[in-house]
Amino acid sequence: MSIEAAIVALKQGEIVGVPTDTLYGLAADPFRQDALEMVFTLKGRPAVKPMAILVASIEAAMQIGELSDRALELADDHWPGPLTLVIPRLATTPEWLGHTGRRTIGIRCPDHPVALELLERSGPLAVTSANITGQSPALNDEEAQALFGDAVSVYLEGEAPGGRASTIIDLTEESPLILREGPV
Repeated sequence: MSIEAAIVALKQGEIVGVPTDTLYGLAADPFRQDALEMVFTLKGRPAVKPMAILVASIEAAMQIGELSDRALELADDHWPGPLTLVIPRLATTPEWLGHTGRRTIGIRCPDHPVALELLERSGPLAVTSANITGQSPALNDEEAQALFGDAVSVYLEGEAPGGRASTIIDLTEESPLILREGPV
């Protein structure tokens, strides 16, 4: 399927499969709460576990999160790449995004040409690994399609060469805290 078909599906609140540099992902429009709920339901994922927001650039990240000097330094050094930064979300960012109690959001810029092209054209997307919660994640569109079938509207072709989830660093505390170890 094409990027154009994926953008149409996302605008309609549907779920799209997308390869990233880490794992194959399920993407939804983060500004549509109903679309995010569909992803949580499809995966059997607890709604208290926020999804990361993928962006095409540092500038796009600054539209939804508050990047400190340290966050900007890490983003500059590791984006695009497998590093998710947990930062305060902006007051203008929908309250259902990120951790609602802490008012934080995890943001990442992936290093994958298909994901970046989609993000450049669609804007930020909520993305999570393509798997049923607790099971091994899909690494390509064929594995994801075998798992989710027609529940996902569009599967963009591609492999996830990293094969491992991103590193997550929480930058909202005095000292950075690694929430998930990964490639960085």
